[in-house]
Amino acid sequence: MLWSFIAVFFSGWLYVDASYRGPTWQRWVFKPVTLLLLLLLAWQAPMFNATGYLIVAGLLATLLGDALTLLPTQRMLYAIGAFFLSHLLYTLYFASQMTFSFFWPLPLVLLVVGALLVAVIWTRLETFRWPIMTFIGMTLVMVWLAGELYFYLPTRPNFSAFSGATLLLLGNIVWLGSHYRRRFTGDSAIAAACYFAGHFMIVRALYI
Repeated sequence: MLWSFIAVFFSGWLYVDASYRGPTWQRWVFKPVTLLLLLLLAWQAPMFNATGYLIVAGLLATLLGDALTLLPTQRMLYAIGAFFLSHLLYTLYFASQMTFSFFWPLPLVLLVVGALLVAVIWTRLETFRWPIMTFIGMTLVMVWLAGELYFYLPTRPNFSAFSGATLLLLGNIVWLGSHYRRRFTGDSAIAAACYFAGHFMIVRALYI
């Protein structure tokens, strides 16, 4: 499995590098390649069980969403829907691993983060306002349940899953903030790094 991890890291690094300074073709090639390698990695996990299919399905939904972003702008709504589905499937995976618990500081922090993000981008969303609000809400719920799972049972797999969900949230904050408010140097590379690292950490939870 070491070579599989190396392949995912190398492919993801090539995409992140291309997002910062590389050619367009390199981004088009290595984003789907990295996701396909992550799919293969998840499928081969030694701890794979019935709920593991939720992670595989989440990666497939992410792959579909990425493909839709390459199409004309009118397909963006479907891409947001695919990313929403991906985070919903991850959320179901986290929920299936835990019994009910409530660590109140976590949802409070997430509510503040979500409110700040909405305040920054609200006036720029236009026709995508409610789809993106729904997507942000789903992402926050995903991080909340991953965190609840970790605080309820602080094991290495649960920490990996929580870290992955948090990185996905951070990547979306960077992406939405730069896309709808203001671009800055390296924004695409930072968002891409958080994006791949987040999915990788969630898949990694199946191995440890």
